[in-house]
Amino acid sequence: MKNYMYLFILLNLLSSCDKATEEKNPQNSCTGFQSRAAIEKNQKFPLDYPLNTDISSSPIDANSTNIISAIGVYSMHPDFGSGLWNGAPIGIPFSAVCGSQLKVPITYRANSYDGNYGSESDQGPFPIPDDAAIEGNGNGDSHVLVCDVENNKLYELYNASKNSGAGWSASCGAVFDMNTNFYRTETWTSADAAGLPILPCLIRYDEVVSGNINHAIRFTLAKAHVYKGYVNPARHKVNGTGLINYSLPMGARMRLKASFDISGFSTNNKVILSAMKKYGLILADIGSDLFISGAPDERWDNDELNQLKNIKTTDFEIVEIGAIK
Repeated sequence: MKNYMYLFILLNLLSSCDKATEEKNPQNSCTGFQSRAAIEKNQKFPLDYPLNTDISSSPIDANSTNIISAIGVYSMHPDFGSGLWNGAPIGIPFSAVCGSQLKVPITYRANSYDGNYGSESDQGPFPIPDDAAIEGNGNGDSHVLVCDVENNKLYELYNASKNSGAGWSASCGAVFDMNTNFYRTETWTSADAAGLPILPCLIRYDEVVSGNINHAIRFTLAKAHVYKGYVNPARHKVNGTGLINYSLPMGARMRLKASFDISGFSTNNKVILSAMKKYGLILADIGSDLFISGAPDERWDNDELNQLKNIKTTDFEIVEIGAIK
């Protein structure tokens, strides 16, 4: 009996030590690979949210042929993978935190890369740990995506950098409550040019190996192929130079043709291509033509992903665009 009592006391002491360590080091609590995998258990916006809507039977836009022809013939490029490119992981990374993660101040500013969109941003503090992953290791768009897994809330920064003191600096920041049909304020940008959330539109390894992607996939086009306008669920227009009826506004959807044969592709690629038929691609930013976005992961097989480059713009069709704002 005494032995059990001593064991009980020891376990309580160890538990107290763990709790004290977490309180002293809130920046290091509940982050890491397993937490990122846990994100896949969360429903990212309700099933009727536009990003989660099946568009496989939606009408084709009357100008689909004109738009595809104007964009030109490009190979699809998976802008994510394993390993490094220019010294940084390939893709847009994300981090996961618990509901108790310490919230830190966010400072909005301009720098040599881009301007200050603080007036269109959600004000801090955000629960972003010091060691949150930064796209490109701080070069280029430098997105920081953090999901509070327990509360299903998403915090995203664009052109971000860690402050020397507490908190982060960025050109823009946005918060999304993924428990609701939440939209940004009309005309507001987000960490993405279209005013959309980024994380729910990324191709992520854990969802692919589960056998199902159930959302639209983020992609980019060059400025010449983007019309200065947006459609739901996007909220922000960019300075595209494309002509109406011959280019796409932010938020527009492209769908892989139902007739496209995916039988010769790998199992993982079939999951990706099936999602492109059912949920399509959603235009979220200006960039290289037909680049699709995903999260870096050392488990990706880059040779396998490169098979997706066999797919061309002409294998897609434009879903009915609707009224452009």
